[in-house]
Amino acid sequence: MPSSEDREQRRRSQILDAAEKIFALRGFHGARMDDIASESGLSKGALYWYYRSKEELIHALLQRIFAMPMRTAEHLLEGEGSAAERIQSIMQASVQEIRRFERILPLGYEFFALAARNQAVRRVLLAYYRRYQQILTDLLRQGIQAGEFKPLEPEEFALAAIGLIEGIALFWIIDPSGVDWDRMEHAAWNLFYEGVRRREG
Repeated sequence: MPSSEDREQRRRSQILDAAEKIFALRGFHGARMDDIASESGLSKGALYWYYRSKEELIHALLQRIFAMPMRTAEHLLEGEGSAAERIQSIMQASVQEIRRFERILPLGYEFFALAARNQAVRRVLLAYYRRYQQILTDLLRQGIQAGEFKPLEPEEFALAAIGLIEGIALFWIIDPSGVDWDRMEHAAWNLFYEGVRRREG
């Protein structure tokens, strides 16, 4: 028999699934808690038992969306293989995560727009991107020390790696037919790797 903790987790997931759909469809400002309750199949009272406001829902969604790619990146930081292999794996995982959330990707840009006006949302996003950049920076330093990469400013190249994937994702939102992710993932990695690899002679 499921424990009360399991039931609570299922309810929260049920609500967040509904919130993703409503927010992606109507935007943060256009969505109402009534809409989310209706989509979730729960009463409004049950919704407010778990999340007292749209702001709480937004923060919970942020944590859920970014939790998996961050766990992957943390694991690869301490994993085996060359620094180049692990950075490539992080970039591949980022693309896979973007594609997994294809149906709600516009929601990501709702978050960015909201972050311009909401300090709490900005702090969550900033903490994620700073940690992501730090992991890539540490891997670049490992690669420099191992002789894989040329001497470079690792913080700047880490930010460039993030910008490559995020930039392609933005273009994909605007013109989905214009992005073949399999090819663009390969092109982004080649562009990045050619910029950092150590050449002999």
